[in-house]
Amino acid sequence: MTRELPTRWRASVPALRAVQVAFDVSEQVLRAIRLAAFESERSNSDQVRVLLGLPVTRQPQRPRLTISLSPGDYQLLGKRYKLPSDDHLAIKERVNAELIAFAEQAKTPRRSAQR
Repeated sequence: MTRELPTRWRASVPALRAVQVAFDVSEQVLRAIRLAAFESERSNSDQVRVLLGLPVTRQPQRPRLTISLSPGDYQLLGKRYKLPSDDHLAIKERVNAELIAFAEQAKTPRRSAQR
């Protein structure tokens, strides 16, 4: 007996069939791709698709930053924020607040040291 996928999942079927491919390239190539992607406000993979003449499906709905955190990383962050290392949600919220503060500080014009 085969089951039909729920309607909301059907649009994801082509993506499930896609295969991720990695390319070993020099630092120079990697840096050029990253810079072009940044300047075009694209992800690195979308920039490669543009360079190869492949379609880019859509802009991200929710721009995200990702990081992999090990149990040791959670311990360090827990100490930094004075939180239990197993309270991943609270740590994530504090990291998010720190990233927002960084962005706010980065957009503030820097004063010249020679004034």
